[in-house]
Amino acid sequence: MIRGGDIVKGSCLLQNGQPYLVVEREFHTPGKGTAIVRVKMKSIKDGSTLTQTIPTQQEVESAHVDYHPCQYQYSDQGNYHFMDNESYEQFEVPTASHENTKYYLKEGQNYELAVWEDTVIDIRVPTKMVFTVAEAEHYIKGDTVSGATKPIVTETGLTVRVPLFIKQGEKIRINTETNEYVERAND
Repeated sequence: MIRGGDIVKGSCLLQNGQPYLVVEREFHTPGKGTAIVRVKMKSIKDGSTLTQTIPTQQEVESAHVDYHPCQYQYSDQGNYHFMDNESYEQFEVPTASHENTKYYLKEGQNYELAVWEDTVIDIRVPTKMVFTVAEAEHYIKGDTVSGATKPIVTETGLTVRVPLFIKQGEKIRINTETNEYVERAND
């Protein structure tokens, strides 16, 4: 059991015996009464979504999830392939169920896989990651007012808006939760 106030993005809850992964969480304090949490959940089995409002003190049933540190190996037509860093067990994760994750997967990089009843339900991506700029248009200083940005494409195909001074081949740090540029990286 987990209290409504302790639910975070990535939590796994059981609703009507079905496992749901929390994809969005919003905390709300109304003028009167107790605080509530609005959660948007995605069914692990069929992909349907469910939105629910839960008082922060109410307990809901959580699903027991194991987390495995794994290394991303490669992807083929229908699956991402991971290897457990401790047991060397191989995991195949369907690409269709994790379409938004593909831009954050880099071969040889470590990720954490959430496993429920021998099924991978989530790929935990680090909050901030370093990418190399693969494509960037050239802008001349003075073209625009301050704070201007331009779109770039990373080596994984991710498109992000960055300041005009970023050039092709540079390394940048990106917040994976908001898909926004953070800073240049010297990694």
